[in-house]
Amino acid sequence: MSKSLKNIFLSASIPLETRDSKYFETADILAIRDSIISLATAVLPEHKLIWGGHPSITPLVNYVLQVSGINIQDHMTIYQSKFFEKSFLPDNNQFDNIITTENLGEKDASLKLMREKMLGSNNFSAGIFIGGMKGVEEEFMMFREFHSNAIVIPVASTGAAAKMIFDKYYSEKGNKRFLLDYAYSSVFQKYLLDKI
Repeated sequence: MSKSLKNIFLSASIPLETRDSKYFETADILAIRDSIISLATAVLPEHKLIWGGHPSITPLVNYVLQVSGINIQDHMTIYQSKFFEKSFLPDNNQFDNIITTENLGEKDASLKLMREKMLGSNNFSAGIFIGGMKGVEEEFMMFREFHSNAIVIPVASTGAAAKMIFDKYYSEKGNKRFLLDYAYSSVFQKYLLDKI
């Protein structure tokens, strides 16, 4: 008997050295890429992945979509703010389900609106936090506020914001595999797919 389609939230980005060194210094770029590809590969066939269309993440999910060979368009949704409309990626054209939110004329306000709609309009079973910078930390706080009973997996081995989240909120009782284990397919199977 197959499980029902569950919504999984992905918050991730690859930190930029030019933006904020505290995130870049601990970021493991290969681990970020590997974990996103592993997550998309694990989730998309049976569940739904929802994320804000970050330019370092969407191409990786598109890659999984292209190599999967199955029609899983209804298993993913991208949220984008029209504030960034001029810089939307060509990869966006590969996805059927893109929800754009209003440009409020200012970056932070436009992003906040997008995140509120993304997190407030969906019922999530889990939130996965990978690498990232300030935006990943902000989405983590908002996710916990909107979905207090959902599974939360900060993939601390990817460094950056995900490690900061783990260190601050989960260092005492958090699962050490999120910090030490790079076998992401196994981690997502055991602590995500087997639990939703």
